This record gives sequence, C-alpha cells and structure tokens, in this order.
Amino acid sequence: MRLTVVGCGDAFGSGGRLQTCYHLDTGRERLLLDCGATSIIGLNRLGMDANSIATIVISHLHGDHFAGLVWWLLHAQHVAKRVTPLTVAGPVGIEARFVAAAEALFAGSTKVARRFELRFVEMTAQAPVKLAGAEITAYEVSHPSGAPSHALRLNFGAKTLAFTGDTEWVEPLVDCGRDADLFIMECYAYDGPVRYHMSWETISANLGRIGARRVMLTHMNASMLANQHKAAGPGIVLAEDGLVVDV
Repeated sequence: MRLTVVGCGDAFGSGGRLQTCYHLDTGRERLLLDCGATSIIGLNRLGMDANSIATIVISHLHGDHFAGLVWWLLHAQHVAKRVTPLTVAGPVGIEARFVAAAEALFAGSTKVARRFELRFVEMTAQAPVKLAGAEITAYEVSHPSGAPSHALRLNFGAKTLAFTGDTEWVEPLVDCGRDADLFIMECYAYDGPVRYHMSWETISANLGRIGARRVMLTHMNASMLANQHKAAGPGIVLAEDGLVVDV
C-alpha cells in the first residue's frame, strides 16, 4: 500500500500546508482519509486523478477535514465529468452536514442531477464496516464537532493503517493504533496540554503502549513545526505535503 500526504496542515494552514487529506493506494482501490477544503488543490498539485478515487472516509465534521467534499461535488460534476460511483463514509449526520455546507457555499449545487451515484455511509463507534477492501473501525474521541468525532483503524488483510483524526488524548487511541503498520497521529503542539488536541509530550509518553511500527506526526501548529526536529525516535515520520510512504 502507498500513502500520499495530500495535505497535513492544521485548520489555519500553519507553515503554508494544505488541510488534512491522505490518499491511499492499495493496489486495487484508491481512497481518501479526510477531505479538507484544499483537497482538490492538493490532488491537482500532485497530478492525481480524482475520478480514480472511489471512497472517501471522514473522521469528523470540521471544515478542514470534510469541507473539500463541497468542491469535490462541483469538480466531479463540471470539470472531471465523473460517471463512476463515489462512497463517502463518516460520522452520523455526515450527509445532512454536507448538504448544508454545499448549499451555504454554492446554493442549488446539491439539487443538480448528477452523472454519478453519490452514496453516504454513516459510521458508529466499535461497529466495523467493510469499504474499499478494508474493515474500518471507528473509535469515538474527544473533539467537539457537532457530531461524533472518530479515530479510524483500517485493516487490509495483513496491513493496518490507523488515524487519530483530531482529539485530545483518550484511551481508545491505544486500541485504535495497536501494532498498526502506520499510525497517523495529530500532533498539534510540542508540549503541554492542549484542549481537544494532542502534543508531542503526550504522544511520546504513550507510544510504548500503542506499539505501532511507524507513527506519522501531522496537523502541527506553528509551535510544533518550529520544534518538529525534536520529535525524533524509532519509527517516527514527520508529515509534509506531498510525502509518499509505503505501508
């Protein structure tokens, strides 16, 4: 499997980075983890074909993680001329939130007849779903977004990819990332407690309990970016836009 970081920035574009979006190519399927507002920009920069992506999995309903779906709809309809089905999976309420956002930003956009089927799948914690050749399990975390916010564990047979989404430290993260081949962890700050987010200080104290083979630190604010060289250790990967990692 190959993971490409389309965007790894925080909500404010710290360091000039695009918002959260990860492209995963399993060899059979292509999917996205999260779809921040800048996702189409990121895919275009990398020369990636949006029409080749059949599934988008959303961790939580904040704009820097799901709002790219609005531009995705317009791009699919008017630019890419998509005809193949698209499945979007996310927390309960994702379809209603998408429609509300799309109508607020581009009135009437959701009422246009589409050339492609758009299907929404609602995920709940500890209830695995099978999508894109993976068994995906959501874990509820602590990050208020008007709907449940999730960490995600994706099992592709012998390979496991995990993702914290955005959250302060909660114990379910241990199970979510346990022995994963790659655990993408939001590391908003370098040290100290951060409400509804994590710091390197918190993450490093728990890595031994998780046992992931590699950990990718992402979603960094300006302070964490300035100190990222201090976040070192076996298996630690620092995310940056455009980075490609084989899982």
